[in-house]
Amino acid sequence: MATRFGFFTLTVSLLIIIGSDAFTTSTSSKVEETLQFTYSGATGPDKWASLNPNFSLCATGKLQSPINIVSARAVRNSKWKPLVRNYRAVNVTLVDNKFTVAIEYPEDTGEISLDEKLYRLKQMHWHSPSEHRINGNRFAAELHMVHVSDDGKVLVVGTLFQVGRPDPVLQTIDKKLYELGSEYRSRSRSRSSEAIQVGVFHPAELRTSLRKYYKYTGSSSVPPCTEHLIYLVIAKPRCISKQQVEALKAPLDIRCKNNARPCQPLNARHVHLYQD
Repeated sequence: MATRFGFFTLTVSLLIIIGSDAFTTSTSSKVEETLQFTYSGATGPDKWASLNPNFSLCATGKLQSPINIVSARAVRNSKWKPLVRNYRAVNVTLVDNKFTVAIEYPEDTGEISLDEKLYRLKQMHWHSPSEHRINGNRFAAELHMVHVSDDGKVLVVGTLFQVGRPDPVLQTIDKKLYELGSEYRSRSRSRSSEAIQVGVFHPAELRTSLRKYYKYTGSSSVPPCTEHLIYLVIAKPRCISKQQVEALKAPLDIRCKNNARPCQPLNARHVHLYQD
């Protein structure tokens, strides 16, 4: 999940400033030509901590994400209730950040409520293959919906996808994704970021209540690997077509086509499960 990039060279469209409990969004007109981190080679995940002193948590953190969720070890919590997502129809922007494709939301998009605290939807982005695993199984893709509370706390709703029929959410933006991919092929590797106006976006699939989900405390899954983010991983995967997976990969930097960080140690954490 993208978070706190202000102190390193890559300017991205989502800035979650955890340390100051603030959140801002801005669509940058230009991305630095050189990615400071990637998913392979000398700047891949096992090298992240050595790339910048601010990335040290990527190696030393004890609450890192993603993780492998072992369902038999999850702690059942019968006191929780289904989580209701209250999102409104708004005009959104599709952005290619070179290491992920994201949708940026305006203010007053809507929110999700957890433990009597509201977390407002700010951004969503995709990883392929999935970052989280369930019982060791990796999925074709994973969607992260990033929410932020008024006091700067971050909550991420993760949806896993297995190969099958097309995902109706991605079908609503398939022409825009193709446009991003076409622009990538027509430009050199050193390219500016692209932002495309999508128009009104309000998929029903993103507004359903969460009736079975895992919850744990984790981190951003990209540098600087900031910790104490809340993850809600929906237990039931959805479907995505092979063509849609390729469309998500097409605009990305060649070193970020498989933009999933490896699973991290669980350490002393517990994964909780709510099932209606």
